[in-house]
Amino acid sequence: MSTQLFDAIDYLAKEKGIDKQILMEALEAALISAYKKNFKSATNVRVELNEDTGKMAVYSRKNIVDEVEDPQQEIPIQEAKEINPNYELDDVVEVEVTPKDFGRIAAQAAKQVVTQRVREAERGVIFSEYSDREDDVMTGIIQRKDPRYVYVHLGKVEAKLPEAEQMPTEEYHVHDRIKVYVTKVENTSKGPQIYISRSHPGLLKRLFEMEVPEIYDGIVEIKSVAREAGDRSKISVHAPDPDIDPVGSCVGQKGQRVQAIVNELKGEKIDIVQWSEDPVVYVSNALSPSKVLTVLVNEEEKSTTVVVPDYQLSLAIGKRGQNARLAAKLTGWKIDIKSETDAREEGILDEVEKTYSDNEESLFE
Repeated sequence: MSTQLFDAIDYLAKEKGIDKQILMEALEAALISAYKKNFKSATNVRVELNEDTGKMAVYSRKNIVDEVEDPQQEIPIQEAKEINPNYELDDVVEVEVTPKDFGRIAAQAAKQVVTQRVREAERGVIFSEYSDREDDVMTGIIQRKDPRYVYVHLGKVEAKLPEAEQMPTEEYHVHDRIKVYVTKVENTSKGPQIYISRSHPGLLKRLFEMEVPEIYDGIVEIKSVAREAGDRSKISVHAPDPDIDPVGSCVGQKGQRVQAIVNELKGEKIDIVQWSEDPVVYVSNALSPSKVLTVLVNEEEKSTTVVVPDYQLSLAIGKRGQNARLAAKLTGWKIDIKSETDAREEGILDEVEKTYSDNEESLFE
């Protein structure tokens, strides 16, 4: 066999980034398969490849036994000792059985099998590369679209952006460059499958990590994200160092940092609120931009009753209940919002006022 075959394997290994040993094993498997198929042999065989000379040899392997039951798999001890007196029972005898025209047959079979292994190895390399990008943001180019999917090219693979993961307010055009959130990477029989999203809360979180150095460096922490993609989102942040303003860090000078993210999300409104371990403070912050008079907490049911000024009630609840809904998702607390008038009629504010001392001011006044 010509050394050209081995040169081709070297080239494939370097060009495709595939372990050369994988290709050599594929070649050996192809040669064994070709031998058994073309020469109708059921004997166990081994292929020996010599990269320096470009030659190959096929060896039949038979077990040494006292009595032969299967001549294709076994050889009697007497016959084995004629080959080599040192052979003993249960040893394996190898005899070269390389056919004269085996090189031509083997080359044809090897081409098909090696091509298949190369394809499989390429898929493995791509899967390894992209599996590390799960829960990360990647930039891709829209290749095409249909009623169900937008197809985004991510370098070596094409990912599908399903309708359920698209932003309802966003239009997708071929050749547009967009950032997508990788939700899952699977290695299937058809190759690596990359699942992406534009509506996942993780996209917002990663965009803040990319835009705000304090978050990337761990100086500011993202505690929670609540998102209704394309419309409005809330994100809570915290800085262990009391001298650092976490909200200000995310907003940036003249709002440049948050505006860059808003632009990437095509105008999605983003509320940045300060996290607190105190549910009274946290829930109050989460209902921004509305003002809050007081918050009553039920620890057992993990619920809160929030009292707001009458003129702030619609702002606190938000359009179609959006502000209250996002605040509840963000904090993990149930939120029941009441106007000041209703709270007084129900005796809620009277109860609150009894709780505080005569001269003690409410945290929110």
